[in-house]
Amino acid sequence: MATLVSFHAHPDDESIACGGVLRKAYESGHRVVLVVATRGEQGEVDEGFLGDGESLSQRRVAETQAAAAVLGAARLEFLGYADSGMMGTPANQAPGSFWTTPVDDAAQKLAAILEEEQADVLTCYDDNGGYGHPDHIQVHRVGLRAAALVGTPRVYQSTINRDQILRGRLRFAEQAAATGIEMPDVTADEQFGMPEEVITAAVDVSPYLEYKRQAMRAHASQISENSFFLGMPDEAFRYAFGTEWFIREGQGPGITETDLLAGL
Repeated sequence: MATLVSFHAHPDDESIACGGVLRKAYESGHRVVLVVATRGEQGEVDEGFLGDGESLSQRRVAETQAAAAVLGAARLEFLGYADSGMMGTPANQAPGSFWTTPVDDAAQKLAAILEEEQADVLTCYDDNGGYGHPDHIQVHRVGLRAAALVGTPRVYQSTINRDQILRGRLRFAEQAAATGIEMPDVTADEQFGMPEEVITAAVDVSPYLEYKRQAMRAHASQISENSFFLGMPDEAFRYAFGTEWFIREGQGPGITETDLLAGL
């Protein structure tokens, strides 16, 4: 049995980016540990969604606990930093925000978990955090630093396959229009995702898509039934989320791995 530690910025990121990999690891008999930097209190929620006296951070913690159970995580830890919001917002520069925390300070917290768990594999994000969110960029920096501190053998940077999305926009344009689903326009932002040529690992998680969808659904405060994530037909969902993409330094060129825990 190996141990996979998956490090994320906010509640729901784990389900969207790595839900299939986590469930696959669990079903293969490995230990899965989920670490989240913030409680996502800068997320948006419809008025009246929360209960009396309930904060968004409380709800999002409960949602993450539910999603972690679906995905097979044996341990869930929050590092306790404040959600930084988007770049340029007041929350981004607020004391205690994840973005303003020195990388080494946060890395020490994550490294302690990696060492305690004797982690074989760590997932974090690519150097742009997938799409430029400051907390996601910080996950990349903190994740790599923590792994270096304790010598974690394998580090995979979760990423978005830009070329796959471009192909999908063409393939499912008519279906999206018919159902009223707005697909991400990656052509509008050159920093959204990574080109396929720099990706080194592609994991087929299609056998675990129902678990991934259930985990997304657990984050009801952020992912509605009519959202891009849950509103699409099964075929489109399988295309969009049936493969999870990673970059591992020292691998490639091209995709050379299909299992983050191969040989462990």
